[in-house]
Amino acid sequence: MVSAWHIRLAIPTSLKPLAVILAMQYAELHCLSNFSFLRGASHPEELVKQAALLNYQAIAITDECSLCGVVRAHQEAKQHNINLMIGSEFKLQEGLHLILLAPDRLAYGELSTLISKARRKAEKGNYELKLKHIQRIIKKCLFIIVYDPQHPDLINQAQTLSQHYPSQTWLGINLTKGGFDSLHLAQGIALAKQLAITPVACGNIHMHRKQEKALQDTLTAIRLNTTLQKIGKQIYSNAEHYLKSQQALAEIYPQPLLNETIAIAKQCHFSLDELRYEYPEELVPQHFSAKDYLAQLVQQGAEERWPEGIPQSVSEILQKELTIIHELKYEYYFLTVYDIAQFARQEGILYQGRGSAANSAVCYCLFITEVNPAKSYLLFERFISKERNEPPDIDVDFEHNRREEVIQFIYKKYGRERAAIAATVITYRPKSALRDVGKALGLEISQIEHISQSFSWWDKKKQLLKRMAEAGIDIDNPIIQKLHYLLHRIQGFPRHLSQHVGGFIISKGPLAQLVPIENASMPDRTVIQWDKNDLEALGLMKIDVLGLGILTAIKKSFVMIEDCYQEKLTMSTLPAEDPLVYQMLQRGDSLGLFQVESRAQMAMLPRLKPKKFYDLVIQVAIVRPGPIQGDMVHPYLKRRNGLEPVEYANENIRSILDRTLGVPIFQEQVIKLAMVAAGFSGGEADQLRRAMARWKHTGEL
Repeated sequence: MVSAWHIRLAIPTSLKPLAVILAMQYAELHCLSNFSFLRGASHPEELVKQAALLNYQAIAITDECSLCGVVRAHQEAKQHNINLMIGSEFKLQEGLHLILLAPDRLAYGELSTLISKARRKAEKGNYELKLKHIQRIIKKCLFIIVYDPQHPDLINQAQTLSQHYPSQTWLGINLTKGGFDSLHLAQGIALAKQLAITPVACGNIHMHRKQEKALQDTLTAIRLNTTLQKIGKQIYSNAEHYLKSQQALAEIYPQPLLNETIAIAKQCHFSLDELRYEYPEELVPQHFSAKDYLAQLVQQGAEERWPEGIPQSVSEILQKELTIIHELKYEYYFLTVYDIAQFARQEGILYQGRGSAANSAVCYCLFITEVNPAKSYLLFERFISKERNEPPDIDVDFEHNRREEVIQFIYKKYGRERAAIAATVITYRPKSALRDVGKALGLEISQIEHISQSFSWWDKKKQLLKRMAEAGIDIDNPIIQKLHYLLHRIQGFPRHLSQHVGGFIISKGPLAQLVPIENASMPDRTVIQWDKNDLEALGLMKIDVLGLGILTAIKKSFVMIEDCYQEKLTMSTLPAEDPLVYQMLQRGDSLGLFQVESRAQMAMLPRLKPKKFYDLVIQVAIVRPGPIQGDMVHPYLKRRNGLEPVEYANENIRSILDRTLGVPIFQEQVIKLAMVAAGFSGGEADQLRRAMARWKHTGEL
């Protein structure tokens, strides 16, 4: 195939018949998104969407030593029915510039492992990789050597790689209308022939459209900590690193180079949908199934919770929950959380499961939470349902000063090869964007601070200009106009990865086979390259190990009470409904009291005058944007104070809204109303609740 290249390339691209141009197909093999931090100038979704609009057959997201953006690209690719290739770009310490693509699941595991090894060898944000490391790990991946005529030892290093992977290596050629394309192409073809590998077109894409050149230059200046006035030749000389139309590509590249992109794309059939999360098997004793072991633990816990006999209603709830858990294969998830909670319990670390986990009788019997759902009128469907098709989410708060003990227990038990914390993507907000973009544009610190004072809060384009004008800033100044445009474009761009407050992912086998792991800035911490939204999108389960200061305060109170009064208290034996506590709250004296210490909550206390715990539950729920905007606060207060009659449409509605005087306040009530009024199942009703929460943004309702 290589020997015929000089014949086929003899036809000038400008003389290609129109029929050839119209019939061509193309797959972009080299794209950097904005998850190649401060290099790429487009979101992964923008790149995928633009490739689909241009009728590309496929597109590869190849961020530098990273898979951070591939989940978002994957979701967009499914919407537009375009093949997404998973890959990554690497710059080896020897100087070789490579793209690795994963054709199948095994290759993906190799690629993820390679990224993890490279990242773990270096400080946060960097990586170290040599050719020998690649040869030890990679067996199945496809290689594209990015042709660089300036690389002094390119031939020798490329030869080493091509000889080790003869059928998996190509030479990527990027033509950018820089004035030397003909020479660059001829030299590249000659090198490919010398190496006995096939050349292929590679766009080295940094933006989805050429209009993002100003943003790409600015990002480069930010990365290099310089200004656009001083950056010189460190930015691209033109705007050609964008996704081009197929006609434009045909005018630049010889047809064989374009055809070869399709040949490579056809070999890449891996999808992130193939990833399957497997929980640690050592949680289940031998000769037990996960189902039976979980049922046994729940039964033991229920007997401890109700020593005088488990009520029939509770048994029915437990059976229902265990059935759903088994059908959705979530046993290992509950057992993992149970194991962590047991460690804390044995070590005397105060903890409490919260959020939707409190809706589960199983969690109560496993001592994950102290909230008895049988007394709280909560719905399990808020926690798990078939219709949601999402994994459960159990948040467990621990004493904040002893949380590290729990984290190190997880690392010690599962090892850093199988446990890591989820990432949090730190993105540009107004003030951080102004600081970095302003410096890149050459503005003085005093100017940046002056502009910053004019928009503490802004969300609309016109609003920002208006506020800047009011602050005496010349909004017709070209620099200010450019600043204004760039501030809006860079909003939401990822700046760097940080660690989630406590979301752990624990796996059966090496976690790096599933997602790359890298060092966190904190010592003794490692994070994966995906955040909680990415994990949810792929159905991968995380466990939140959180710290809560009020639990530390409660634990200290327990110790003091035992020392002073010789009375040992626990979360489950705390005396309920102390009148003196409610008298204090009715005065609005709640400073430092968790959940009711905000100004809004303190202002509501004297109006609502709580007399029992459920009154506090209502208050915490009602002092929120939704109930306030939905005009639920005043009707409830009027009914509570006897100023307005309490009415119900029928007895079924009364049974749901009786405790809140006919005003729907809780999301559980929304679910139950849908079940009673429309015959929805619990899961369908929960879907309705979720749609109501976001209908303004998605129109889903």
